[in-house]
Amino acid sequence: MTERHKDRPWLMRTYAGHSTAEASNALYRRNLAKGQTGLSVAFDLPTQTGYDPDHVLARGEVGRVGVPVSHLGDMRRLFQDIPLEQMNTSMTINATAMWLLALYEVVAEEQGADIGKLSGTTQNDIVKEYLSRGTHVFPPGPSLRLTTDMIAYTVAHIPKWNPINICSYHLQEAGATPVQEIAYAMSTAIAVLDAVRDSGQVPSEKFGDVVARISFFVNAGVRFIEEMCKMRAFGRIWEQVTRERYGVENPKQRRFRYGVQVNSLGLTEAQPENNVQRIVLEMLAVTLSKDARARAVQLPAWNEALGLPRPWDQQWSLRIQQVLAHESDLLEYEDIFAGSHVVEAKVEELVQGSLAEMDRIAEMGGVMAAVESGYLKSQLVSSHAERRARIESGEEKIVGVNCYESTEPNPLTADLDTAIMTVDPDNEANVVRALHAWRDNRDEGRAQEALSELKKAAAGDTNLFAATLECARAGVTTGEWAWALRDVFGEFRAPTGVSGAPLAVTAEAGTPLAEVRAKVERTAADLGGGRLRLLVGKPGLDGHSNGAEQIAVRARDAGFEVVYQGIRLTPEQIVTAAVAEDVHCVGLSILSGSHAELVPDVLERMRRSGAPDIPVIVGGIIPAADAAALREAGVAAVFTPKDFGITEIIGRIVDEIRTANKLDPLEVPA
Repeated sequence: MTERHKDRPWLMRTYAGHSTAEASNALYRRNLAKGQTGLSVAFDLPTQTGYDPDHVLARGEVGRVGVPVSHLGDMRRLFQDIPLEQMNTSMTINATAMWLLALYEVVAEEQGADIGKLSGTTQNDIVKEYLSRGTHVFPPGPSLRLTTDMIAYTVAHIPKWNPINICSYHLQEAGATPVQEIAYAMSTAIAVLDAVRDSGQVPSEKFGDVVARISFFVNAGVRFIEEMCKMRAFGRIWEQVTRERYGVENPKQRRFRYGVQVNSLGLTEAQPENNVQRIVLEMLAVTLSKDARARAVQLPAWNEALGLPRPWDQQWSLRIQQVLAHESDLLEYEDIFAGSHVVEAKVEELVQGSLAEMDRIAEMGGVMAAVESGYLKSQLVSSHAERRARIESGEEKIVGVNCYESTEPNPLTADLDTAIMTVDPDNEANVVRALHAWRDNRDEGRAQEALSELKKAAAGDTNLFAATLECARAGVTTGEWAWALRDVFGEFRAPTGVSGAPLAVTAEAGTPLAEVRAKVERTAADLGGGRLRLLVGKPGLDGHSNGAEQIAVRARDAGFEVVYQGIRLTPEQIVTAAVAEDVHCVGLSILSGSHAELVPDVLERMRRSGAPDIPVIVGGIIPAADAAALREAGVAAVFTPKDFGITEIIGRIVDEIRTANKLDPLEVPA
């Protein structure tokens, strides 16, 4: 047999971080010992949104969905005994990306590393934060400036670093179609490249180097053919944009460079063992085609719809990649889809649709204008509503959820309390104590001087990275860095997209929505106070608002008056709004794991505000034991991902309102 040349495998990562820098460091070193070839750092929500662990909004969120990094000491511990000069590190960080990269650079310097040899990626795509993930801090203009300054700095000083990872991943999670995914991501890339070019910080002869460091972070869903064709379409459009718009002649600089985390939206709580084959199929979509193969892949774990994966679960996902790369013959062949007329037709369809949508965005003034107008958000909310409607009707089938629901007992989840990892509830207090000790022991004068210089730079037009580096070295904290910039730039609340979303489910006679509308109308009449009012609240820092938005849209379509103020609210703000708006029900949405802290706080504040009888319901990724505890504390109903029927959920909300107001049940609407 003739020996074939075998391609080098893609970078293999697992997205990881929890509790503390020390615990995460131990996890990273274990994963690297198992054959992982790159690191992918998950930061907790306070770190991502520029709050220190002792801020009121950080309550219940510290160390939940990632590692807390509050200052240089935390970053040292996070990468202790990991030689950064030899590592490829991806950091999922956006609004505070400049700050975290500065901390990373200083730790590398302390290790004796050559900064010019550091390789890795900072996500740093703020546009998708406004649209889907919700960890934005500053308004679009200043956010784009931070990104621009960071790109200019890295091209000059850390040339192997990818300073931005344009993310279509989270757009798909928010409901984007493949055309929207491509068009919105490409429009973001154009806005960023235009800003860098127009800033004058990079000489024109080096602009190809800027283009060469732009990378993408893409989602791969279970629709295998469509996803593979999407990647080819991405590459084709990027080739056109970089050559025609920016005049980049070097084909290596024009290469479409992307990493993948496969779809988490499609992972199910029901029959979660099915998630394994979903993950494998989604990985194949971005690895089988050599001409559109990902440069880095990270896979979720089978149990992420249940809670935080354990190290063993992450190992399973790593082994999935390793079996494909090392046991199969995939890497021995040229592109196996070349010449397929089916693939070519689908790619061309996606290219043309995406270019048309990119033109539409350009006519609005570009992606930033389309964000501020609410156009992009309303389009995503609408697309997501349409997808949910297809699932509820059975048109889009999900095995174990809306078809083939019968199942044998699952040994993987026989003991739900051990099927996921939990964070020690004392962890947050320990992190806060460590933060206070750090502040007490630093050179306070140097820290305040560094913050003063940062504000001065932000008020002018100089590159902010040098001032940020001095803040890192001076012992400034994450919250202090972000608040200094908030003082200059202000904050931004992104459009919710709810009011502009069209009707996705019909309410014709005999339909489930028509029946629920009748229940809403009858209950409103029984209460004699006009329309039923539902407050949908997002307490804490969890910015994943897709579920809350879909509940708000369907409740609106069912006849409710909906109060939805968007993300990042304190329990106090939610209760104040509930009382002021005289609502009939409060619905809380939390996916970050902070429900155990925040929901009881809301309940207690409702009691103190004289509104103990208003039912409070909760939705999110909530383990069974936690759900029981919440009901014991007074929550009227708990909904988790297995409750996929939104119209049914709205109907149950009406039932809880009737129960709370001592009205007879309505089995069949009158």
